[in-house]
Amino acid sequence: MKKLLAAVFALTLFISCNSTEKDTPEPAKDFTEQNEKDIKDYLAKNNLTATRTDSGLYYIITEPGNGAQPTSTSNVTVAYKGYYTNGKVFDQSKDTGISFGLNQVIKGWTEGIPYFKEGGSGVLLIPSRLGYGSYDYMTIPGGSVLIFDVKLIKVN
Repeated sequence: MKKLLAAVFALTLFISCNSTEKDTPEPAKDFTEQNEKDIKDYLAKNNLTATRTDSGLYYIITEPGNGAQPTSTSNVTVAYKGYYTNGKVFDQSKDTGISFGLNQVIKGWTEGIPYFKEGGSGVLLIPSRLGYGSYDYMTIPGGSVLIFDVKLIKVN
């Protein structure tokens, strides 16, 4: 009986060790340099000039707006189109926009939307570390630079 229990224990330990190794995700890949290159190449190819923040976010204000300016915790209504550097659209709102708290979205939006005033519009170029990171998220491949055409309709 003791031999049987020892064998079951050893088998359980072996299986749990093997399954732990298989279930452990690979370490996150650092896309910082590649994202920076991709953003700079996109800007050059499209003859755009953007402002870069210390975090690596790039933004372009095409229409400054003249209304209220949100903070990183404001609730806002924004119309947007999201796409990759190759132009493929992955998400888009209706023209009437969508409302949300800036503390409930990706870091690139939390940081970037406050650069606009109500009625303003422009572009956010978001490196993956300020977006969805190095792992796939739904239909967005890990490490993707995300570009958003945004219009700040209202600070709610």
